[in-house]
Amino acid sequence: MFTARAGSLELSLVREGAERRLVAGADRPHADQLSPFEGERSERGGQVVLVGPSSPRNAAAARAALPWLRPVPIGLMTSAGFGDRLGLATPGHVRALRSVGGHIAPIFAQQSIREMTRTGRTPQQVIDDAMWGAFEAGWTSGYGADADHLKTAADISSCAAAGFTFFTIDPGEHVDDRADTATLDELRAAWDVLPWARLEDDAASLRARYAGASFDVEGTRIVFDERTVMKAAVKYGRAIAHVTELFRHTMSVMAGRAFEFEVSVDETDTPTTHAEHILIAAELRRLGVRWESLAPRFVGRFEKGVDYIGDLKAFHADVSVHAAIARQFGPYKISLHSGSDKFSIYEMAARETRGLVHLKTAGTSYLEALRAVALVSPDLFRSIYRFSIVRYQEDRASYHVSASIERAPGPDTVADGGLVALLDDFDVREILHVTFGSVLRTKRPDGALLFADALMALLAENPEAYASCLERHFVRHLQPFVTR
Repeated sequence: MFTARAGSLELSLVREGAERRLVAGADRPHADQLSPFEGERSERGGQVVLVGPSSPRNAAAARAALPWLRPVPIGLMTSAGFGDRLGLATPGHVRALRSVGGHIAPIFAQQSIREMTRTGRTPQQVIDDAMWGAFEAGWTSGYGADADHLKTAADISSCAAAGFTFFTIDPGEHVDDRADTATLDELRAAWDVLPWARLEDDAASLRARYAGASFDVEGTRIVFDERTVMKAAVKYGRAIAHVTELFRHTMSVMAGRAFEFEVSVDETDTPTTHAEHILIAAELRRLGVRWESLAPRFVGRFEKGVDYIGDLKAFHADVSVHAAIARQFGPYKISLHSGSDKFSIYEMAARETRGLVHLKTAGTSYLEALRAVALVSPDLFRSIYRFSIVRYQEDRASYHVSASIERAPGPDTVADGGLVALLDDFDVREILHVTFGSVLRTKRPDGALLFADALMALLAENPEAYASCLERHFVRHLQPFVTR
């Protein structure tokens, strides 16, 4: 049990079975400090004690009393985002951070609007769950909160209201991948109808800035000929305009509160060339956008929950120049999206970025939850896996994955003792990864949730099993990025 003090107020978080309970105490003359909290009061000697739920009201009161429970911007420190689809993973994430030592700034609250929709969680629940997990683990060193893959002003507003401090903008729908294969005439036609007013620019001015220009980026020469300029502008022009508008909206809704901003163009079909990266960075800077990190679309494939797929030498050459551009045009961090389980590239990414890097993970914590389930309740795991196979073809639609049901071991062909090892199988990992929403939201005919209640109860009743799985798994993620 971790206990913290704020003046005469003492706060602790305890477990009663599977439930977290807040215990707040104050000397009788200072009992008014308990008024922001909800719960049952009693007197013990000269102290008034309140025992209450881990509710939104008590979360807000705890943040008001203990400033280190509030999410904060983390700046340019080497950082890692720990997506948590279930709201129970933060203690395990803390254990992994402590195990590796060194300096990695954590973002414990991280979830995309897409994931919130599929899990039925609100932005406030994401913040509160991460906060309670940090409190339970005794983490007092600060953490960030990333509203991930935002696409609309309304999404930004709801996440800002909940207390997020990091806003990742996904303009993927505005990226025109057709530019990569377009003819010069097709590029010229698309160039003419770019949203010049929204870009606060005109065709002649943009052409004058780049056509024939050459950039020396730490020894790499990047040249813009006419085709390169038009392709970059056609491919990313609308995305740049969209990001600019959402940045200005974020400035407005944050109303002077400190925040950080990330630009993500990773969920697109074609890689971001080094010339395109330069144009994106230079144009966003011209438009007054400030950002701490940028996620380009690298060469190769960053699929969910599995290692990097592609030529490692090609990735090394690619990331080294992207990192140099980030230093020269920023500095800002290179962000590795879908970054979980990419063990083969971590060391080179950390080295080439020189610590200006953000590792973003999401579904791998859910997979470790299922590993804990396989250890504790093989029958429940087998049922979830069987259901996920049925749901995979539909649920994979919005993800970049290549798992095959035909290659995956059948749920009834594996003995109980072999179920845990399924979490190391490429196809099984992706099948389980993308079907989380169906697992958590599907109901039985009587209206009860098919799996979610049993899954959450089992993990809450076995916190050590889950935390141990997370610690072991995330130490492998974090170790290559540790700075001392």
